[in-house]
Amino acid sequence: MSALSIGLLQGELRWHQPAANRQHYGRLIEQSERCDLYVLPEMFTTGFTMRPAEVAEAMSGDTVTWMQALAAETGAALCGSVVIAEGEQFYNRFLFVTADGVQAQYDKRHLFTLAGEDRPYTAGQKRVVIDYRGWRICPQVCYDLRFPVFSRNRGDYDVLIYVANWPRPRQHAWDTLLQARAIENQAYCIGVNRIGQDDNGLKYQGGSAAIDYLGQPIYHAGDLPGVGRCQLSLQELQQHRRQLAFLADSDPFELI
Repeated sequence: MSALSIGLLQGELRWHQPAANRQHYGRLIEQSERCDLYVLPEMFTTGFTMRPAEVAEAMSGDTVTWMQALAAETGAALCGSVVIAEGEQFYNRFLFVTADGVQAQYDKRHLFTLAGEDRPYTAGQKRVVIDYRGWRICPQVCYDLRFPVFSRNRGDYDVLIYVANWPRPRQHAWDTLLQARAIENQAYCIGVNRIGQDDNGLKYQGGSAAIDYLGQPIYHAGDLPGVGRCQLSLQELQQHRRQLAFLADSDPFELI
């Protein structure tokens, strides 16, 4: 496909209420214009919790089943991060789900130490690129946005997707870094954040956005709830990269 339509789901999260959150976001998707891909926020079933033992699910649990069923109903893919348990370990895991099941998963690499996320959760080690309908998508989670080396485009992706619970006091950093990641990687950059207030007393302003490869906003949600829709053009992206082949001059490096 030369075009990819994306739905950005921005809303409040019910604290530690997975069923209520699934119902809320399911209703938003069902009422929206159809897209190829729907993007939900970080920990969209629970809010940004440091008590994973109370809410963690297995990969065979209700949320993955729900995502798969909704993907089958809409003919689209769904992605977002969920608290997942494997053995004695917990992960803040980005899931990319189609009607055929989990097509890819990415465990958050940069855990937010200021909130103590590094204590109950295990950090991921692998950078992931997802192939979907002719597009190459690199998933990232919230705090990853501050670390550009990990997300550096090696010529292997077309779209960066960040899902987040990014608090209001640092909203300017969110807006600025999304644009920076798009410009430096010559890629579309999608960021989906939440709104409202969580049980930790943190407030969220949203600012979910789609940024093109020049750093120009295609869509910005402000602080309003709902499903924002944008369409990306692979043909235009490839033409831009041919005309301005900046990535060819980037510094080679290997992550240790």
